[in-house]
Amino acid sequence: MGGMPQAAGGAKAPVPLLKLENVSKEFPGVKALSGVSFDLRPGEVHAVCGENGAGKSTLMKIISGVYQPDGGAILLNGEPVHFTSTLQSEAAGIAIIHQELNLVPHLTVAENIYLAREPRRGFLLDRRRLLADARRCLDRLGVDIDPGAQVRTLSVAQCQMVEIAKALSLNARVLIMDEPTSSLTEQEAQLLFKVIRDLKAEGTGIIYISHRLDEMAEIVDRVTVLRDGRYISTDDFAHITIDRIVAQMVGRALQEKFPEPTRKPSEEVIFSVSGLTRRGVFADIGFEIRRGEILGFAGLMGAGRTEVARAIFGADPRESGSITLEGRELAITDPQSAIEAGLAYLSEDRKAEGLAVKMPVDANLVMARMPAVSNGLGIIDRQRHQAVSQHYVDLLNIRTPSLRQPVRLLSGGNQQKIIIGKWLFREPRIMFFDEPTRGIDVGAKFAIYQIMDELAAKGIGIVLISSELPEILGMTDRIAVFHEGRITATLTTRESSQEDIMLYASGRRRRGEQGADHG
Repeated sequence: MGGMPQAAGGAKAPVPLLKLENVSKEFPGVKALSGVSFDLRPGEVHAVCGENGAGKSTLMKIISGVYQPDGGAILLNGEPVHFTSTLQSEAAGIAIIHQELNLVPHLTVAENIYLAREPRRGFLLDRRRLLADARRCLDRLGVDIDPGAQVRTLSVAQCQMVEIAKALSLNARVLIMDEPTSSLTEQEAQLLFKVIRDLKAEGTGIIYISHRLDEMAEIVDRVTVLRDGRYISTDDFAHITIDRIVAQMVGRALQEKFPEPTRKPSEEVIFSVSGLTRRGVFADIGFEIRRGEILGFAGLMGAGRTEVARAIFGADPRESGSITLEGRELAITDPQSAIEAGLAYLSEDRKAEGLAVKMPVDANLVMARMPAVSNGLGIIDRQRHQAVSQHYVDLLNIRTPSLRQPVRLLSGGNQQKIIIGKWLFREPRIMFFDEPTRGIDVGAKFAIYQIMDELAAKGIGIVLISSELPEILGMTDRIAVFHEGRITATLTTRESSQEDIMLYASGRRRRGEQGADHG
């Protein structure tokens, strides 16, 4: 505890690529960092762990020039540096892959990868070389993404891969990865780990931030823990357990990853989808949700899980199929008609589609049902508005200094709770949770899981879409497995394993099997 550790056996540690000494940063009303020290060695993957709000992202933004520290020093290759922009840090050999996607939607993949660094012939853009260079970066990741495609046509997982390719294109000596696998499947994460090992062999130092602690064992050399903006410890990863890291992060032991279920699913079907089709995207989708049940959607990137959820919610078109809620067929043509019918959808991209991040907590909590906090003339009843907002802050244990705090200043876990509160105020019958714990720390994950279980126990039908198979297996009652736009199996969770899910997610079946429904 405290102080920077010495190399094993008292040997002199190698000269760090990067060193931070007693770095501090304060925002209005928030001490984000207080005297944090950290160092990164050549050819090392150094994990930085901590709950949301611990100061990880602030520290990374200081290293990359987004923020300037209020105190302390930054040394690069032993020399003091002071970055006032990301362009300066990139010129010095530091690249960052942000947790929140930082791409320009209307530009192509190649244009995003080389934004402001496009190859030119004289004054003209060398488009052929631009596409070829972008293709090499994407090939290095082993992903099949068209470098000429517009970013707005890509899925969140594909956008994450483009962000990674963008960072690789800089040939940086220091590479910061902030939740790089948060949108990736297990197979895609393995491709990324191979790239990381190659970069390590080339002497690149990598700062790695992830809430998926189990994956770190494959690539991480050392781990530093932050808590409440303060430095807690640095250890060799080989000499510390995941349980110990979690205890240091939260200040206590966390015994369970998933809550003990309180829900008791019945056989009563409350929601069903049949024959849902959108040519070239998904075909003949059918599934049921029983009262008190959490149904999982599992599958590889591009399998169609999110696309199906968005079509059901009316956010994307569908060509055929029926949707039935509690015996009544729904005529859903857009999100508003879905909401009025009793459906709610928590998008995988919470900041772009779930929140008004510049607005305060109370405005976000009531925005889905404004008439309920307004009088007959449409004027907001401030007393009712505040009472409803406070109710959901208390109910969901949302940590915020006040109801007027801008949502963008809250942690990812609290932002996700605000979205849940917003939908609960609509009193939905069916809720789709699309990657609900993406970029959220272990303590906040447990809280989200508890909320989902309690909602199901009250009779709300829950669909959990997740790329994390342990999450699918730990939280659902049944699992619909997707492959190339079709459901290849519906499994009973307690009788299934990760291997079973991957078998159907890759389009294979067990020998001698005919049907697709196994639960």
